[in-house]
Amino acid sequence: MSGVPQRTLLLWCPDWPVLAAEIVDGVPATDPVVVLHANRVVACSERARAEGIRRGLRRREAQGRCPHLTVVDHDPGRDARAFEPVVAAVEEVVAGVEVIRPGACATAARGPSRYLGGEEAAAERIVEHVAQSCAVESQVGIADGVFAAGLAAREGRIVAPGGTREFLATRPVEALGRPALADLLRRLGVRTLGDFAALPAGDVLARFGFEGALAHRLAGGRDDRPLAVRQPPADLIVTADYDEPVDRVDAAAFAARTLAELLHERLAGYGLACTRLGIEAVTAHGQELHRVWRHDGLLTAAAIADRVRWQLDGWLTGSNGRGGTRPARPTAGIVRLRLVPDGVLAQAGLQPGLWGETGAERERAHRALSRVQGILGPEAVVTAVLGGGRSPADQVRLVPWGDERVPARPGPPPLPPASPTAAPPVPAGSVRGVASSRPVPAAPASGVTPSRPAAGAAPGAASAPVVVPPGGRAGRRAGRGRAMAEPPWPGRIPPPAPAVVLPAPLAADVRDAAGEPVVVSARLAVSAAPARLTVGDGRPAEITGWAGPWPVDERWWAPAEARRRARFQVCLADGAALLLAVEGGQWLVEAIYD
Repeated sequence: MSGVPQRTLLLWCPDWPVLAAEIVDGVPATDPVVVLHANRVVACSERARAEGIRRGLRRREAQGRCPHLTVVDHDPGRDARAFEPVVAAVEEVVAGVEVIRPGACATAARGPSRYLGGEEAAAERIVEHVAQSCAVESQVGIADGVFAAGLAAREGRIVAPGGTREFLATRPVEALGRPALADLLRRLGVRTLGDFAALPAGDVLARFGFEGALAHRLAGGRDDRPLAVRQPPADLIVTADYDEPVDRVDAAAFAARTLAELLHERLAGYGLACTRLGIEAVTAHGQELHRVWRHDGLLTAAAIADRVRWQLDGWLTGSNGRGGTRPARPTAGIVRLRLVPDGVLAQAGLQPGLWGETGAERERAHRALSRVQGILGPEAVVTAVLGGGRSPADQVRLVPWGDERVPARPGPPPLPPASPTAAPPVPAGSVRGVASSRPVPAAPASGVTPSRPAAGAAPGAASAPVVVPPGGRAGRRAGRGRAMAEPPWPGRIPPPAPAVVLPAPLAADVRDAAGEPVVVSARLAVSAAPARLTVGDGRPAEITGWAGPWPVDERWWAPAEARRRARFQVCLADGAALLLAVEGGQWLVEAIYD
């Protein structure tokens, strides 16, 4: 705790919750207005006080004293949002401001008083600037410490240096803002802060605990902590204006290098480096262009210049609007260029890889792909990100190169294929096997129950696992009397994952050896072993092996969004392996195995 209290200047806006309601919600503060929290008044307007309303009154009593009272609910978020412009206005005059609460902020008084010609002149300047900038009335108090300055601000008073203890001595104990402690002190005969400060500190700590000791320090004019001022963020943005519009690539390259070196020098001055760069341009016709570039490593001056040059090249050599895949070319040259370091970190905060994760080859590939993006747009280069999901299409998300690689759905990516020791390959032609070179797990995973063998399956063939959807009716029945750990995405197709996932599933027809359509009942019973597959208008192909079904019953609680289907893995006579799905009696080809 600070032994010598700091000379503090505190700005206080009276009845701030009422003013915030007027600023945000348009409630006239000149009318009788009260702000309620827990059915009690926490703030009221001057007109309401004239009607006899005070803080702490219940709602019914306040409305009884003033029938035409306007009641507003207490909203701390609204108070904080409305107070931010006031703090910004104070920071335009002084530096290093701490927000005590919505409606009050404090700063060290030494700097403003020396710069503006004294404490009184500084107080008048701040109050006047806040009134002109925000149209908000305020009062300033100056004393030794934040607590005393807050009490002085309510009177608009400047306490002389060294006179804070005498200023506090005559104040009632309720000024501490601790109702329970104040009530106890009054019952003990301690009615003023001076009486409370005269008590021995050790006895106060033993009788009232830590909170009482803290209040004892405040009553004696000693703050519990120094000011925790907020530092205005450093202005790292660099901007260049051009008298002649830049419409040639060579001129743009020169402008990019000059501005990139300036940005790099400014970042280095603060010990920072850029990992995400925003490039903004304004044309002579007022058209605004914006693009964000991301980099895994630290952007050097040369790397920044390259990306700005690529981006300007892409903008200036874009499509003329009569065809092509490039974005439209601006109608005029660039007159303003701005570089915004959107992502910064300490220059020593990124450790390069030891085995070439961020080596020269990776950097060259990144530069080439980034240049393609600058010319054709961010969606021209995408990479796949694996995540959670039941179908192969749900587990993959295409992310533009350089963007954050976040899965579309939470959960672990698809499991790797089982090792040969866990499950030996099953020969083609069996119910479980899809291809002779693909291992299939021998035992069902957690949360999977074995089903009956499919109708028409080969004798002795292993039964296909049935995955119980989470929260489904089958899951509730199976969970009675025993705990069952379910995987994150029950119903997910087991490994290996298919090599090609079709953008739109293809219609197919599956028939048995007798030529009858193969159907799957509501109990997941297959009418017969699949024997022939016809995709679209193609020729029928013989099915030599199949596995399934893997059922999925999604969102069964919402009839409009419910979806029920079953998936199969099949191997054809020509060596192809497909992932099929049957939904509503219709067979579909979803993916192809390599």
